[in-house]
Amino acid sequence: MSPRILILTASVGAGHNRAAEAVELALREICPSATVRNVDVLDLTNPAFRWLYGKSYFEAVAAAPHLVGYLYDRLDRPLNRLGRGMDKVRFGMQHLNLRALSTLLTGQKWDLAINTHFLPAEVIGTFRQRGRIDFPQVTVTTDFDTHRLWHNPPCEHYFTATEEGRANLSAWGVLPHRITATGIPVHPLFAQSRDAWDCKRRLELADDRPMILQLAGGLGVGPIEAIHRQILGSELPLQIVVVSGRNGLARAKLASIECPGRHRRVIFGFTDRMDELMAAADLIVSKPGGLTTSEALCRGAAMIVVDPIPGQETRNSDFLLENGAAVKVNNIASLGHKLTHLLSSPGRLNALRAASRRLARPRAAYEVAERSLAIIPPRELSEFQRFVPRRPAASLRTRSPFRIARLVQGSRSSLRRLVK
Repeated sequence: MSPRILILTASVGAGHNRAAEAVELALREICPSATVRNVDVLDLTNPAFRWLYGKSYFEAVAAAPHLVGYLYDRLDRPLNRLGRGMDKVRFGMQHLNLRALSTLLTGQKWDLAINTHFLPAEVIGTFRQRGRIDFPQVTVTTDFDTHRLWHNPPCEHYFTATEEGRANLSAWGVLPHRITATGIPVHPLFAQSRDAWDCKRRLELADDRPMILQLAGGLGVGPIEAIHRQILGSELPLQIVVVSGRNGLARAKLASIECPGRHRRVIFGFTDRMDELMAAADLIVSKPGGLTTSEALCRGAAMIVVDPIPGQETRNSDFLLENGAAVKVNNIASLGHKLTHLLSSPGRLNALRAASRRLARPRAAYEVAERSLAIIPPRELSEFQRFVPRRPAASLRTRSPFRIARLVQGSRSSLRRLVK
């Protein structure tokens, strides 16, 4: 019988959804017969909770970024009595506002849940502890560091971005054999090779100058205009491509900024050609979101990290800097200088690209899909097979005929008790 798989995510930013899409596409390719349903759990709640869990986070980042970073670090510590109480309150609010998710989990038969956000993993873990559901779940982390909130037992397997993230989960009590460092799942297109010049030709971009790709994330938030003005200020003639995401207002504001004649500029909104744009880029200027960064690594891109959100993006930035795959701009006013210096240093650019290729995990989605499918328990066992102890065939051959007979007789007795 074909497996029924539920992929659960939450649209707090765009990265969790993109990871869910990547895993879904890999599953459909590896196991076409599977029934796969990809659900954003925030679509199953009320507008107030959706705003509180999603948009309010980015408003808090804009208003008090250092407070957000402080809370992020505080939550990544062992729980004291107050912390356990706060977790109980948080769980209660979530369950109260996610009744439609409860119906989805308990009202249908699922063989496996794959989570790309910790919110549904928390709900499933609680439901399993209470005996309301019994199907297994796995969790896929979407940043290079693994925060405590991702640990939600019972969970059959965790997929982390890095070995460091794997070590963090082990410190929270997860058995090492239940954790695999696969990298962050990216769209299967990133597992295909691309020629930079061919991509420039198909995108109708200039090939006689360096191409700078400015990314604003899926939601188009942050100091996009200030970053863009710094890029435009470079004295080197550039091909500048901006992806402003789903933020139409940001795209309009960028278009209103005059572009000097020495440059060529193209401004995209949301686009499904990111794999080609990254392959064509000589340098990517971006916030260090987990998914965006993983895609850039898969394209062997040199990166300039700007304006990381305190917390997960700060830790992502640390990972890239430690591994020599990016440079960081602490003050946007110095971006133009740093960009020009990098473009004038081919050796430095090549070193950044080599580090990116070394860190890249373009087949992460396939590895997650394959290992997840292996976790699904068999459903077509007869009752007799369920009661026979599962032993390797070789060990049975080494036993005497009398011991094998006793084993079979005991299994039949168990079956008769079940029937009665």
